[in-house]
Amino acid sequence: MELVNEPFYQPQANEQALFEQAWRHGMPVLIKGPTGCGKTRFVQHMAHRLKRPLYTVACHDDLSAADLIGRHLIGAQGTWWQDGPLTRAVREGGICYLDEVVEARQDTVVVLHPLADDRRELFLERTGEVLKAPPGFMLVVSYNPGYQNLLKGMKPSTRQRFVAMRFDYPPQDEEVRIVAREAQVDTALATQVVRLGQALRRLDQHDLEEVASTRLLIFTARMIRSGMTPREACMACLAEPLSDDQQTVAALMDVVDVHFG
Repeated sequence: MELVNEPFYQPQANEQALFEQAWRHGMPVLIKGPTGCGKTRFVQHMAHRLKRPLYTVACHDDLSAADLIGRHLIGAQGTWWQDGPLTRAVREGGICYLDEVVEARQDTVVVLHPLADDRRELFLERTGEVLKAPPGFMLVVSYNPGYQNLLKGMKPSTRQRFVAMRFDYPPQDEEVRIVAREAQVDTALATQVVRLGQALRRLDQHDLEEVASTRLLIFTARMIRSGMTPREACMACLAEPLSDDQQTVAALMDVVDVHFG
């Protein structure tokens, strides 16, 4: 279980009210948005706000149903059952958050179906249990639509079980406040970094798989605050993470030099 200690979150619209109403009605939530736009922070914030334990699972290609539900373990004292994060969240009436759910295998995602409809049940085949989710339980999943393709995407039959919310990077003024607070820098530096980030985002058609996220802007501001030169910080926290191509990195640094020259 994650201990959520009042994580900062800057609301963008009605997402807090929408999430809370979905929780009160026992509806699962799907959050769509680009990398580093605040999806995970939002879920942490809402778990604290609703006073629910939070279990986060980073999904990947090898994620199995047993990783979510649990498995029998063997030790010196014999064999025992150990709940997985999804099962613990159901038992405790907590929030289970599956980050980048489309990365998980489809046969793993199928185990979510009984929890994501009116049954709100979890079947533990290996123990013969059928767990009925209490009112406090909530299933939340997220993914980046930009990564979707024919081989990796959420099936419509799965997607239509969720209340969906779309996130994006915040407007400039709000992003400045976020960067200033999270990086603990003044508004002037935060504004300079955010304006650079927005200029880099306009280059999204130039061989960039992703654009500069709010997370990377925070990293950049923190590095500058710690004493690195703006160019060094931007190289390490923006240009290099955004591309492996040296020419593209050089082009990104040209934009950096315009803003921090």
